[in-house]
Amino acid sequence: MGTVRIVSRKNLKVIIHAAEKGGFWAEVPALPGCVSQGVTRAEVTANIREAIEGWLAVAEPRPAPADELIEVTV
Repeated sequence: MGTVRIVSRKNLKVIIHAAEKGGFWAEVPALPGCVSQGVTRAEVTANIREAIEGWLAVAEPRPAPADELIEVTV
């Protein structure tokens, strides 16, 4: 029997900006440093999707900024 791979999907907000010298650039506010660019909206959309996948592939789990991680010895 083959291996079953579970894929989780995420919906993330992406902001697409018009670039000053033409084309577009995009950022994902929830993923610091996750940006991309493209000549057309279709290209920037494909590029930011790839950037998101790369960002998520190497991201280390971190507590949300409102959370506090403490260590307790018992």
